[in-house]
Amino acid sequence: MYRKIMGFLEAWKESEHRKPLILQGARQVGKTYSILEFGRTHYENVAYFNFETNPKLNETFEENISPDYLIPILSHIAGQTIVKEKTLIVFDEVQLCERALTSLKYFCENAPDYHIIVAGSLLGVAVNRAKFSFPVGKVDMKTLYPMDMEEFMLALGEDDLVEQIKKCFQTDTPLPSALHDAAMQLYRQYLVVGGMPECVMQFAETKDYILVRHTQDTILASYLNDMSKYNNLNEIKKTRLAYDNITVQLSKKNTRFQYKLIKKGGRASEFENAIEWLCLSGIVSQVYKVEQIKKPLENYRDIDAFKIYVSDLGLLCAKKDLAANDILYMVEEINDFKGGMAENYVNVQLPLTATTPTIGSPSVELKLILSFSVTVSSFLLRSSLPTTPEPRA
Repeated sequence: MYRKIMGFLEAWKESEHRKPLILQGARQVGKTYSILEFGRTHYENVAYFNFETNPKLNETFEENISPDYLIPILSHIAGQTIVKEKTLIVFDEVQLCERALTSLKYFCENAPDYHIIVAGSLLGVAVNRAKFSFPVGKVDMKTLYPMDMEEFMLALGEDDLVEQIKKCFQTDTPLPSALHDAAMQLYRQYLVVGGMPECVMQFAETKDYILVRHTQDTILASYLNDMSKYNNLNEIKKTRLAYDNITVQLSKKNTRFQYKLIKKGGRASEFENAIEWLCLSGIVSQVYKVEQIKKPLENYRDIDAFKIYVSDLGLLCAKKDLAANDILYMVEEINDFKGGMAENYVNVQLPLTATTPTIGSPSVELKLILSFSVTVSSFLLRSSLPTTPEPRA
């Protein structure tokens, strides 16, 4: 399946200023697949090392993290010769080995001709919660997100429709009615399936929503397991409570996330670490309100007013246990949830455009503020068209 990350990886490979690359992202977003597919198509061979399935690797890095020491040993472990610029070295689940992360500094300084990509599902959590010696300034970093709407459509073979949408957007002309209806159907399918590559692949091959839901439930279970495995003992329950409540608050017409809705009398001091863990793991994202629409937006951010969205639409629907037909036909029973779902959809797409969304002043509709290199733009977000005409300004 086509992933846009491939374009970034190709540019990274050819860059004169290339450093070891850290690819972050939540579990199951396709980090390992994308790296290995890139290695298969752009290098003579790939030396792959997984610190979760091969704990013995940790001992090698504990002994010495000099590239001259590591390369011969890693070649032996991989069963193949590691050659400068011709072999892609991959460290997977690197958050389990602090020394491997530290070694990237020395690869950058002393052996820059070796091409290295490391991946970690909970790397943000590990670095922020443990005493990691992070190789600041010695690595390139990139975050991989679930597949966006365009990638989803391409996976389903809708290349022509994608090009028609782009053409209409560029020329500011309406999409023909038949194509618009087809695009809206695909949009609703995307809400159900989401962008997790395994789910998209299953849907593309089978069109079986039940099979997709089973996979989504498995991913959700792995997230809950991570909350127990990679979290402080006294924060496990708080993290699960906060995560469960996020989808509940998306169903409510709140202008901000409310701690008191997690539990009666809940306060920021009690749950802020739990929310930080969820954000660092890539499971959710936090969008802050700004008091004024001025650059830089960061200066006008209200740290006490924010909303939280989940990273994948399919997982959102699975967590709410919504049937596929409820979404595909937009039944009235989910009217209260449509707005939150539309907000979440937009938030999922925006990180892929390298923009950071923020929320404008509270109103009936959500106003998203985007900061671009030239200007600051805002737009109103609705889950459906207005039922009555609006007065012109």
